[in-house]
Amino acid sequence: MIQRIGEFLLRRLEEVGVRHIFGVPGDYNLELLQQLEDRRGPEWVGNCNELNAAYAADGYARMNGLGALIVTDGVGSLSAMNGIAGSYCEHVPVICVCGSIPQEAVDCGWLMHHTMADGSQDRFYRAFAEVTVAQAKLTPENAVVEIDRLILTAWREKLPVYMELPSDVGYVEVDVPETSLTLSYPPSDEESLARCCEKIVARLQHAASPALLLDIDTERFGVATRVAALAERLQLPVATMPGSKGMFCEQSPLFAGVYCGACSGAEVRELVESSDCLLTIGYRRVDSTSGTFTDDIPGNAIHLNGQSVCMEDDNFEDVYLGELLSLLVRETDAKSKRDCRVVESSDAETWDLSRRPLSQREYWQAMQRFILPGDLLVAENGTSGAGVAGLRLPCRSTLITQGVWGSIGYSLGCLLGTLMAAPERRQILWIGDGSFQLTAQELSTILRYELKPYIFLINNGGYTIERTILGRTAKYNDIANWRYTEMAKSLSRTQEIETFVVHSSLELDAVLSSAHRGMVFVEVVMDPMDAPVGLIRGMQAVANLDYGPSGPQSALGAQITEAEVR
Repeated sequence: MIQRIGEFLLRRLEEVGVRHIFGVPGDYNLELLQQLEDRRGPEWVGNCNELNAAYAADGYARMNGLGALIVTDGVGSLSAMNGIAGSYCEHVPVICVCGSIPQEAVDCGWLMHHTMADGSQDRFYRAFAEVTVAQAKLTPENAVVEIDRLILTAWREKLPVYMELPSDVGYVEVDVPETSLTLSYPPSDEESLARCCEKIVARLQHAASPALLLDIDTERFGVATRVAALAERLQLPVATMPGSKGMFCEQSPLFAGVYCGACSGAEVRELVESSDCLLTIGYRRVDSTSGTFTDDIPGNAIHLNGQSVCMEDDNFEDVYLGELLSLLVRETDAKSKRDCRVVESSDAETWDLSRRPLSQREYWQAMQRFILPGDLLVAENGTSGAGVAGLRLPCRSTLITQGVWGSIGYSLGCLLGTLMAAPERRQILWIGDGSFQLTAQELSTILRYELKPYIFLINNGGYTIERTILGRTAKYNDIANWRYTEMAKSLSRTQEIETFVVHSSLELDAVLSSAHRGMVFVEVVMDPMDAPVGLIRGMQAVANLDYGPSGPQSALGAQITEAEVR
């Protein structure tokens, strides 16, 4: 079968479920975009800049299993690199396609625009090797093999890949397979899988206090349902790490809470740290998810990873997580259900409506009541991420954060991606004013495609998360005070958008309890020195880690303190 290289690439992306491609046009990728236009699929989603395109592809991949973006050489690819690095850090499979300078220019040594104009031809390619798991420069000779290799690698490894398509290669015709590309893992090594399962079952049978601890790979490798089945079968208590919040139903009597070292509640900390058979899924010890390294995972914990298992006395390679969990469910004896107490969620707290200035505490009490089963929730780092961490999520809801990479502004671009991937779900974004100002223009793309999320923007006059670390009243933590609702309305001439500015719990309740038809954009005005208590405690620990206990944060008035929170 004869097909153009660009068309083959687009066909492969469509075959593996990529229905939308994000990006920005540039002269080196226009030949690929024209093929995309001509074949009418996948759907092109043009972004305001390449960084936002990378964020959108990341959010899309989290919901769809794979995401893709198309950029142009140098000026486009480098703009996208921060987003791609975040996908690598957060284990998200994104395919970055870069239209690059024509192969003829490379062969002839011509100095081209969008390069350093110094004769170097692979500087950006080498740069992307640092933030992707696999790379390829497509040629007529290798395109068929490399396109399939990179797509499969991204999906199997749950990491981004990078391919360069020279502008004069995309229209070259080559012989391609007629069969579709199928996403699958190679089978586990049978002997390793059997031995590994046998050892884990033996440990579970003799354990007095077994438990499960989930990290982000629970969702990335699509095993949340199997984890739930194992927990239910063995009546195992389940704790999640901050980045995996919501990956196990928080209304289940088996849910123990969020584990984050010293930042955890006493009960969940005791459960995890004293377990004599702790099974972890994709566990990574990172400062932001371990309570700045105050966690204490038992040394004999069994660590289940995507393609391997690590035990205290043995390691197993070529053991795939999904297969192993399914086998464990089959090979273990079901336990009688225990009388587990369901922890009361924070919506049991008193809710007094008033016209006094809205506090963070009141705001998140209101959000606890507002979220529903099945909601898709996106939370920006900072006060929003910390506030969501204190909620008890309803079942079938999904929470997306970027707790390890932590690039502010990520969440708005991510929301565009999740809206494209799952338009049937009610979606809610919580973002701060500082983060919004980094990527605000992508709101216009959300409006352009007539998408209708709820967006709650906290206007507290700057980077409150940084004020909890250092610079409580410093100018470097201040930002311009935009007219956010007016700005939001100005981004579309046709799409309906409902905007509100709220200052009190009474005003917020009026918005939350009303019916809405279009996008809802709510500017929530709060005191710059008000923050969730968990954020204050966590960021004070960050300051001590970053600067040492006697660093500049130790000066009187250098940080927001708990005493300022009402």
